[in-house]
Amino acid sequence: MDRNIVISDREDTLDNKCWICGKQEPMMFTCRHCGKTFCSDHRLPERHACEGLERGAGYSSGTSGTSGNYNRTYTGGQSYGPEVDEAIKNMMKDAAKTAAKGAATGAVYRTRSSISTSPSMAIIFICIISFFLELIPGYVELFQLVPSMIFARPWTMITHMFLHGGFGHIFFNMLVLFFFGRELERRIGKDMFLYVYFISGIVAALGYALTSNTGLPMIGASGAIMGVFATLTVLAPEMQVYVYFIPMRIKYALLLFALLDFALIGANDMVAHTAHLSGVLVGLYMGFRIKSSGKQRRRTGYDTRRW
Repeated sequence: MDRNIVISDREDTLDNKCWICGKQEPMMFTCRHCGKTFCSDHRLPERHACEGLERGAGYSSGTSGTSGNYNRTYTGGQSYGPEVDEAIKNMMKDAAKTAAKGAATGAVYRTRSSISTSPSMAIIFICIISFFLELIPGYVELFQLVPSMIFARPWTMITHMFLHGGFGHIFFNMLVLFFFGRELERRIGKDMFLYVYFISGIVAALGYALTSNTGLPMIGASGAIMGVFATLTVLAPEMQVYVYFIPMRIKYALLLFALLDFALIGANDMVAHTAHLSGVLVGLYMGFRIKSSGKQRRRTGYDTRRW
């Protein structure tokens, strides 16, 4: 039923005709303001130039220059004016603000909790912060790995892992670390994960420094992440992953990546392929060592991770 219209309950409805067009319908409508009968096309007060609108019947005027707002009728037939509407709007705004604040607080709490309990998440967080700090002049030059200066600046064997050369570089590295780093944590523990990650990154830096012909600086966590990936491959070779949306077992994915890096050694593509391969060798060694020592934790659930 429309706000300002009531359905006529007269028994002779079929005998009534629309006051505007003379049309006769099975169900006619009687305007509660002017009391005249109308068809469905002219039932609204605006459609038949209702006199009640001019008199302001059932109509609350708005500010100057506007037509105002009708009083709203809710279930039960009780009518509420603009003051109540405004109060309801304010209440809804306060509720929305409270919900948004609660969601933000919850997100911050979950982020802090994940960083404090997961080494992978802590590394991701540091890499993201470092990515923005790269805007500071001289920051990258201080922490990047330069092959000819690796022993003069030994800290760069670690700090280069927290630098990245662009959004795509950091995004894909952190995406891989997010899925496979946390999986390896659950299998070997946090301390052993950190050991695998940093040893792989350091050996990757040494491997690049010893094999680089260009002497170009190196940045990125790819060597360390390849070590994590290789370790996980040894511990769970049948795990299913998705490489560019193609499903395959993780052992085949690692073989594919290693062959690509080996084939592209010497290519002028600005990728440290020898660092990747060095990380893979360390990861394989660490994986077999952990597996033979029986220190791998029992993993329950499905071994399916997406890349």
